Amino acid sequence: MDQDYERRLLRQIDFHNVADNVPSPSASVNSLASLHKTGDRFIPARAGSNWSINFHTINENGKSPNQNRKSKEANSDSGKADSVAYAALLKNELLGAGIEKVTDPQTEDRRFQMPMQERSNLFRYALNCKKAPADDGNEISPYSLSPLSNKSHKLLRSPRKPTRKISKIPFKVLDAPELQDDFYLNLVDWSASNVLSVGLGACVYLWSACTSQVTRLCDLSVDGDSVTSVCWNERGNLVAVGTHKGYVQIWDASAGKKLTCLEGHSARVGALAWNADQLSSGSRDRLILQRDIRTPPLQAERRLQGHRQEVCGLKWSPDHQHLASGGNDNKLFVWNNSSLSPVQQYTEHLAAVKAIAWSPHQHGLLASGGGTADRCIRFWNTLTCQPLQCVDTGSQVCNLAWSKHANELVSTHGYSQNQILVWKYPSLTQVAKLTGHSYRVLYLAISPDGEAIVTGAGDETLRFWNVFSKTRSTKESKSVLNLFTRIR
Repeated sequence: MDQDYERRLLRQIDFHNVADNVPSPSASVNSLASLHKTGDRFIPARAGSNWSINFHTINENGKSPNQNRKSKEANSDSGKADSVAYAALLKNELLGAGIEKVTDPQTEDRRFQMPMQERSNLFRYALNCKKAPADDGNEISPYSLSPLSNKSHKLLRSPRKPTRKISKIPFKVLDAPELQDDFYLNLVDWSASNVLSVGLGACVYLWSACTSQVTRLCDLSVDGDSVTSVCWNERGNLVAVGTHKGYVQIWDASAGKKLTCLEGHSARVGALAWNADQLSSGSRDRLILQRDIRTPPLQAERRLQGHRQEVCGLKWSPDHQHLASGGNDNKLFVWNNSSLSPVQQYTEHLAAVKAIAWSPHQHGLLASGGGTADRCIRFWNTLTCQPLQCVDTGSQVCNLAWSKHANELVSTHGYSQNQILVWKYPSLTQVAKLTGHSYRVLYLAISPDGEAIVTGAGDETLRFWNVFSKTRSTKESKSVLNLFTRIR
C-alpha cells in the first residue's frame, strides 16, 4: 500500500477517535489489517436492522394513531383499501414480497402478510444468486416503459371488491310512546308479511312497512292488563300477545279478531316463541308452557320446569327440534320435543340470559348474551354440548339476531353504552357500531328480507337501520357444524 495513502487513512481514524484519545500502535496495526481484508471502502453492517419488520410497523395510511381511530369511526374503508394496495405495491418493489392480491380491509385478516421466505433486509450488499422462477409466460416485455414488476402488475389488475358501507344513521325513526324500559320484556316483532307489531302500554299496534299505516290491534286496559310480549307466527298472519296477568292471547292480524286466550301462567308472560302451530311461553312463574293452538285450551299442554327465576328468552332452532330458553337465574337451557327436562344446560353466564339466537347457517350453533354483570356473547355447539367462543362486549347484551344471508350477527346493548354492534363470525370482528338511542336498546327485530333491523329503547323511539346485505354470500362455510353442505 502507498505510504501517503496509509498515512491519510491513519489520520482519518485518529480524527474519528479523538474522544477515545490517540489509538495505540497495536490498534492502528489491527485497523490496517482490517482494511487489507475489506478493501478501501467502509460499508455499514445492516444485518440487524430488520428493515422488513420495521416496514410492517409503518401505518399504512400515514396517520397518527388518534387520526386512525377517528378515521375508523368515520367509516373510511375506501381510503384504507387504497392505502393497503399502495403499501403492497411498495413491498413488491422494495422488498420483493411477491404480493399479487390484496385482502379486503373488512375481512378477518386486515393486513396482508409477506411470506417468511421473502422477508429480508431493505438494503443488501450481497448479490442474490437465486434465479427468479419463471412466471408462466406472463412476463413483462423488456421494452415496457413501466417501472413495476410483474407481481405488481398482477396486483394492480386484480379486481377490487366494492367497499361495504353501513350507514350510521337510521333511515327511519318512529315515536313509540309508553314503550317500557324493562329488560325482561319482548315488545317488538317483525312478521313475514312485513308488518311490525309493537306493545305500547296496554295496546298492541301494527305498522305496515309497505304502506306506513298504523292500526291498533287490541287494548287490554279494559281488563286492567298490559302487554308484556308480542310474537308473530312463521306465516305472519297470527300474533301472540303475552300479558302482565299471565294470559296469552292469539289474534288474527288481518281480521283484527281475537281467536283464543290461553291460561296457565300465574305471572306475567315476557317471552314467546312459535314452532309451526305450537306456541311456547315463558313467564315470571319460572314455567315454560307449550301448547298447540289447534287443540282446545289446556289439552296437550307441556310444562317445562327447570329455571329458578323468570324466563326472559325463548327461541326455537331452525329445524324445529330444539328450544333454547334463558332466565334470570343466569342459565341457558336446551329442550327437545320428547323430554320435560332440559337436555343441555349451560351455566357460564354471570347474569340474566335474554339474548338468544340460533344460527341459520351452521346446524347446532347457538349464541347467547348475558346481562350487566356478564356483558359477554357466548357461542355453543349444541351437537357436542361444548362451548365455542366468547367475546366481552363491555355492556349489557339485550338482543341477538343472525343475518339471513351472511355469517354475521347483530347485538343490541344496554348499560352502559346503549349501542348496536354488527359482528362477523367466526372471527368476531366488529363490522359496524351504531349509536343513537339514549336508553338501553332492549328490543330488536329483523325485516323479512333480512336487510334491515328495527330497534326499540326506553327513549320511546323505534329506529330502523340497514345493516345486512340482501345477497347471499358465495363463500361456503368451512365449519364442521355445517352439516347441510356435505353429502353423507
